[in-house]
Amino acid sequence: MISKNQVKLIRQLETKKFRRREGLFVAEGPKVVGDLMAHSQPVAVFATEDYTPPRPTDIQRISGDELRKISFLQHPQQVVALFPLPQPQPYKPSPSALTIALDGVQDPGNLGTIIRLADWFGIDTIVCSEETADAWNPKVVQATMGSIARVHIVYTDLPALLDQLPSGTPVYGTLLDGDNLYEQELSDGGLIIMGNEGNGLTEKVRQRVNRRLLIPSYRTDDTAESLNVAIATAIVCAEFRRRTR
Repeated sequence: MISKNQVKLIRQLETKKFRRREGLFVAEGPKVVGDLMAHSQPVAVFATEDYTPPRPTDIQRISGDELRKISFLQHPQQVVALFPLPQPQPYKPSPSALTIALDGVQDPGNLGTIIRLADWFGIDTIVCSEETADAWNPKVVQATMGSIARVHIVYTDLPALLDQLPSGTPVYGTLLDGDNLYEQELSDGGLIIMGNEGNGLTEKVRQRVNRRLLIPSYRTDDTAESLNVAIATAIVCAEFRRRTR
């Protein structure tokens, strides 16, 4: 049985303020919880009787009705677990590694999908501007489908970080006035910066891009104004990996 105080704590972890205060975030479902358990010890696990953990751990068994009280999903999936927030780590650029940087991406679903894409394409680090949505939001964690366990997330002043990069570091930006992605030379390392869903890259970040990329449209008449940022990230990452594999 779960207590009212436990329910209250878990529900409060929907907000960034309480996540930071408690140093905890919420994960749900056997896949997401299992992937996180492989890298971090949960603080608490609440699960129905039909849930079997991937490794021995303390479980507080609860009913389906109690699971629905603490779940952030429309259809709860057997288990809700609390994990400690990772300690902030500085970004360490590598000339041979690709990094995704996000400049004000706001939608939790987009952010979660981009984290999942980074995992798929073997990109270990995502650098986020302070204006980017919080990666430990329950909606983001769920959208990553466990990839958040394997991708290092860094929040920082993005223009300041770009100014501190070693001279000659490729800084790619996706821009509507950029050059055709499929006709440009692409490097093994560097930063790929993706912008806000509605406004693209901020002016401060745009000024620091030294390699401007465009995903071309193949229509000659009226077409969509732009691509969803997660879809654009997938296209760009796939082309980088295709060329440099």
